[in-house]
Amino acid sequence: MDLSHLKVLVTGGGGGGVGAGVCQALDNFGATLIINELTIEKAVEASKLYKKAIPVQADLRSAEEVEKMFSEIKEKAGNINGLVNNAGVGLAKPVHEVEESEFDRTYGVNIRGTWLVTKYFVKQLLDNKIKGNIVNISSIHGFASQPNYSIYASTKSAIEGFTKAMAYELGGYGIRSNAIGPGLVHAEQNYELFKAFTSDPEKYEEDFIENQQALNHLIQPIDCGNTVAFLLSELSRSITGQVIYVDAGKTIMLCNREFTTYKER
Repeated sequence: MDLSHLKVLVTGGGGGGVGAGVCQALDNFGATLIINELTIEKAVEASKLYKKAIPVQADLRSAEEVEKMFSEIKEKAGNINGLVNNAGVGLAKPVHEVEESEFDRTYGVNIRGTWLVTKYFVKQLLDNKIKGNIVNISSIHGFASQPNYSIYASTKSAIEGFTKAMAYELGGYGIRSNAIGPGLVHAEQNYELFKAFTSDPEKYEEDFIENQQALNHLIQPIDCGNTVAFLLSELSRSITGQVIYVDAGKTIMLCNREFTTYKER
């Protein structure tokens, strides 16, 4: 798959986990990366990992900073034709204990940030009469969730609705909009989230893979990245408004393996 014709902005691309997997896959297939981070230092450091990468800084909650970022991208890379809305923050806390500041931060990054970046990306496409592709990073929490994830899950459900509505709205301009919903992807930051409901995050991860997935292997960031690369490519030219769950089969399971192997004593 040759993506050398693509210039792709990856928000939050300087961290680990899914963002790193997306950047690695796009780099493998020859795309030019524009890596956004909250600080320019982090964006610069991440850019060193890839063959063709341009670092840019912006707090995606700020319309002024996002507009400035797109002006910088125009100067450094010209028009871009791909966007991966990867930037996001997690929140694992009982809904009745969530503070307003935590709610505002989660919605500010996950929803407002995604909308603002998409807004300026689409404006650039339409102003220059070029086609482009958007891939949003949702989560299996957009499909179904669990206690303590109500606020986070609601942002991912919103992302999926946004993805589908945009696909219809923008399809006439040749702009496609899709999303992926990662399952339990290996990332060190996950262990901190797991501590909200377990004292042994590593054991929780092992049990999840064995009991909560149809495929009993650990999902790697590059698995998500390869799916994103496909959705940005011409191989998916007739796919829009879809959410692909990269979850090793988690969302198709009616019940977990412990239930199906239950035996009466």
